[in-house]
Amino acid sequence: MDDLPSIDPALAYGYPVGPQHHPLGRVRHLLGVAAGDTAIPATRIMLERSARQRAERLKSAVRARRRVGRGTMRALIIGAGGRVGWHDVPAPPAPGPLAALVHPIAVATCDIDRPMGLGRTPFPLPMHFGHECVAEVVEVGERVTTVHPGDRVVVPFQISCGTCGPCRSGLTSNCVDVPPVSMYGFGLAGGHWGGAYSDLLTVPYADGMLVPLPNGVDPAAAASVADNVVDGYRAVAPHLPDLLTRGPSVEVLILSEIGRRPPFSASVVMYAGLIAKALGAGTVHLVDRRPHVRRHAAALGLHPLTPRELRKLPGVPLVVDSTGTSAGIGTAIKHTAPDGTCVSLSSIARSSKLPTALMYGRNVTHHLGRAHARANIPAVLDLMASGALRPERVTTHLGSLDRADTLVRDHLLGEATKTIAVE
Repeated sequence: MDDLPSIDPALAYGYPVGPQHHPLGRVRHLLGVAAGDTAIPATRIMLERSARQRAERLKSAVRARRRVGRGTMRALIIGAGGRVGWHDVPAPPAPGPLAALVHPIAVATCDIDRPMGLGRTPFPLPMHFGHECVAEVVEVGERVTTVHPGDRVVVPFQISCGTCGPCRSGLTSNCVDVPPVSMYGFGLAGGHWGGAYSDLLTVPYADGMLVPLPNGVDPAAAASVADNVVDGYRAVAPHLPDLLTRGPSVEVLILSEIGRRPPFSASVVMYAGLIAKALGAGTVHLVDRRPHVRRHAAALGLHPLTPRELRKLPGVPLVVDSTGTSAGIGTAIKHTAPDGTCVSLSSIARSSKLPTALMYGRNVTHHLGRAHARANIPAVLDLMASGALRPERVTTHLGSLDRADTLVRDHLLGEATKTIAVE
């Protein structure tokens, strides 16, 4: 499928062309993992329960590499120094009673993929890469009832059983049947569940995890629903209905890159803006220091601002903080109007100072936490099926899955916002 149409961001939005970022070498990467600001708290979270189960998964991954006489498949592996390539790895075994094997047919980059692939996060390299995909079901276990071979499904990036207390309550990112932060595409930190850039992927709880793709929804458009689109959704959807009862038009402020930080891409903030508009918000301001991101935001119908222009903006009732920094959280809260809500999507700082007196005086509510991806996927797909949400408008690069090694490397080194590889 080398003749796939490819969006040209350089022409459409003035995206920089050619390499813009440089990967860390093996030694600098490992030193950063060991001494990074978030290494200790991240390890504590990983091991606070089910440590034995996590250790067994690590042993199984090591044994699988040594196994002889078993079929192989290709998987995209990223190593330190920006090395990206297809490798032959052991194919997964037949699925257990509750599991399924799926074949990814549309795989998307995530906003964290660039800093992770460049070696600038606490996630150790090398790793099987990719955690956002639409896939085709290949084989299911004997107790699976909701999906069948040939079905096209969205595969949530987080592993969840669907039946434990947290899962039944919609808190699927904290499933108690798997170790904490169990995820595809994060290697050792995620628990060795494999990556979406592969021929086959094991889904341990098929009924609990897999969501059928609605008829008429393009797999390439839905590839990022597994993570980034639902991250944008949970930032605005729970809070807009109440705000809309206060007045006919609600402004939303989204903070993207307002200072120097690891080179995250900007898809989540654009998805959040599109979803806010689809759900009835008025003006959606998006703040980013990068000109190409602001031009892309304007093309989506959002109101782009530079960080300097942000200073003149009065308080806004709903603020989405996607800066990931301590300073960014403070800035977001300061720009939240009285009785407003500020949602921080992530934090790459070990700790942050909050303007608590200001929050108390204005009665500001602040949310910081991870998305419960599986719980929100159906609502996002409903928006897409209705035509109200078109995530494909955020895609900047599209190419063949066979060329994912080149596509991903270009994404890591360049400034693409969203790269989709399709079969």
